[in-house]
Amino acid sequence: MSELLAFISHQLKDGLLPWSVQVAAAVRFKSTPAAIEGLALGNGILPARYQRNRNMISVAEQQQLFQSRIAVIGCGGLGGYIIEELARLGVGEIIAIDPDIFEEHNLNRQLLAAPCSLGRAKVEAAQARVNEINPAVMITPIKEAFCTANSRVLLEGVTVAVDALDSISYRLELAAACTEIQIPMVHGAIAGWYGHVATQLPGDRTVQEIYRNWVAGKGIEKDLGNPAFTPAVIASLQVAEVCKIVLGKGELLRQRKVSIDLLAMEFHEILFNAPAEVIYLQGCDLEPVRAAG
Repeated sequence: MSELLAFISHQLKDGLLPWSVQVAAAVRFKSTPAAIEGLALGNGILPARYQRNRNMISVAEQQQLFQSRIAVIGCGGLGGYIIEELARLGVGEIIAIDPDIFEEHNLNRQLLAAPCSLGRAKVEAAQARVNEINPAVMITPIKEAFCTANSRVLLEGVTVAVDALDSISYRLELAAACTEIQIPMVHGAIAGWYGHVATQLPGDRTVQEIYRNWVAGKGIEKDLGNPAFTPAVIASLQVAEVCKIVLGKGELLRQRKVSIDLLAMEFHEILFNAPAEVIYLQGCDLEPVRAAG
């Protein structure tokens, strides 16, 4: 181990570990880029790929991200962007869960979809993408539908669960499972020009409150559809919440949600621990956003 550490330490550039050295070390010492990254971060050495993180994320915090295990449930519109950003951020392990394959209607908005990937499992495309952009990140593809029955197995050892589902019933199952297992959940939903984000910590019931009037069906996404930009916006906010949870910093969207109307370019905050008469902090018709699922 000391020989390996000396090898990388002698080849730093401006105090940073170049990717070429990370790969060379993995080959020379019969290791992996992930193991080299873990060793470097553990010794206060920042891989060069994260140098634009360091003014807001310390080396110790980068190590926290590397040691985290994030489950992304759904690898479609939201999930593709979430997985991409988590991998680039430096999350150490991603669990990608989705039973579906790519279809032609996915091509307008799903980052992992391409004509050549039609018919391919979404989790396989997610794995290939992560291996391409950051091979130091471990990704486990699981081609299964999330449900209450398999929740404990799928979420075992997970730091944060990220909701990228398109079904309200499965979202509610995920929220219940996260409460039972005692892990945080970052919820996101999109429909047309609209979307919302909320973070639920163990003991909270934010997601259940958001959908308290739901009876059946997927929500209005089926009617409004989704353009290319809405999932990118909402997914980015979800990843920001994941980052804050892992690092224990900043103010989370806890017991509240931010609803976004991209057509009017308006953001609204809705509280779920306040009396009903003051639940809307900013005036405006929020009905399209409130229903976005």
